[in-house]
Amino acid sequence: MRKDLVSEIAESTQLLRTAAKAADEKLGTDIIGLDVSSTLYITDAFLIVSADNERQIGAVIDAIEQEVQLVHDRTPLRREGRGGDWVLLDFGEIVVHVFSAEQREYYALERLWKDVPVIDLQLPESGSDA
Repeated sequence: MRKDLVSEIAESTQLLRTAAKAADEKLGTDIIGLDVSSTLYITDAFLIVSADNERQIGAVIDAIEQEVQLVHDRTPLRREGRGGDWVLLDFGEIVVHVFSAEQREYYALERLWKDVPVIDLQLPESGSDA
């Protein structure tokens, strides 16, 4: 693998982990990272997050934007669906999807992308004894 490609993937993974940590801190749930780099040429990874209601979706999105700006000095290239049941942030290398539970089930991105690798987001385990 080319050295610059490895560096680019590592940078995308760090960006993804920063966004995931921010979502987790705002009580986003079912947070998953998917490596779509071998399938899509327009982005390297998806971050998929659920939130309980419109207000929490907004809080998660705002936290992700703030943390990515602070840590990586990056702002989204595009933001779709402010409020509502699904908000998308496009950072280029990663695309963040924050869904209500109903919309996440309806669009089922994990099912559509079931053949791509899951990325270890290095989030703390939730309060279970698993």
